[in-house]
Amino acid sequence: MLQDNLLNTFAIQYYVMDSKAIFSIQDPIDFEEVALQVFELQYNNNPVYQLFCTYLKKSPENVATLNDIPFLPIEFFKSKKILSSSKKVEKVFTSSGTTGMATSKHYVAEMLVYEESYLKCFESFYGPAEEYIILALLPSYLEREGSSLIYMVNDLIKKSGYPESGFYLHNHSELAEKLVALDRGDRKVLLIGVSFALLDLVEKYKFGLNNTIIMETGGMKGRRKELIREELHAVLCEGFGINKIHSEYGMTELLSQAYSYGDGFFKCPPWMKVLIRDTEDPLTLQAIGKTGGLNIIDLANIHSCSFIATQDLGKVCNDNTFTVLGRFDNSDIRGCNLMVI
Repeated sequence: MLQDNLLNTFAIQYYVMDSKAIFSIQDPIDFEEVALQVFELQYNNNPVYQLFCTYLKKSPENVATLNDIPFLPIEFFKSKKILSSSKKVEKVFTSSGTTGMATSKHYVAEMLVYEESYLKCFESFYGPAEEYIILALLPSYLEREGSSLIYMVNDLIKKSGYPESGFYLHNHSELAEKLVALDRGDRKVLLIGVSFALLDLVEKYKFGLNNTIIMETGGMKGRRKELIREELHAVLCEGFGINKIHSEYGMTELLSQAYSYGDGFFKCPPWMKVLIRDTEDPLTLQAIGKTGGLNIIDLANIHSCSFIATQDLGKVCNDNTFTVLGRFDNSDIRGCNLMVI
């Protein structure tokens, strides 16, 4: 069990919880204890979240378990400043969006928390970044400002230390040559790319890779027709000549990521958890194995909001992994219509 009374002093609480409580979680008991403390902190210090909880008649006085905690609809990040800290904002991450669409803004009051989150998470799944040559094919993110994914991958590339590591935009021929050459060596190679760019690459070149991890981050960004994950992975597996495509699950509104080793089942780091809400009654949680909306607890979001109702559709399995099946269409707290999956 983690030490009690972490909320005694607001200014000290952030430092203690960031460095010790959040990233020291070992089991579900620890997680629930810290999550309830984070809920109380954010209820008391986040005006938008407190107002939302008030409408639902929820407060620290009647929230005793994870299932009692209200999840803020992710759309609020597009119209409100979601902030639970008096600290000066160090960075604002923004989502991508087509012309005329509102974009999400994530106000990050302590970049060290984000850095600790993605570094600890990556290392727990794949080992130290220093062990990899990291190649990135993320054109839609690289071509704009404010991407949290670019910030993370850029830091991983720096920590990689290999001169071959780096970003690629539209220079597919150079990337293809490097992939083939590196795959013949004995060093670990990771190519992380947005879905449409990886499809563009394998349409131009065919590979027979043996020692390279291909990781997709999802998203066609309006460049291609959306594909379900199974279809996408089948095309990429054939194009790269490999058996499995790894996946990263993250978003602007989260400071943590979940990873899949290629079977479509994502696993969270210890400070992140996914619950499933009913598609007809968003305030009701679904049982394990049932399909519904993804509610995400990301305790690394200590300075914004850790309890988010996303627009993604999926289900949680008995081993606490989760799958992503599609997205809601125009979802809000009153109900949702589902897109064709």
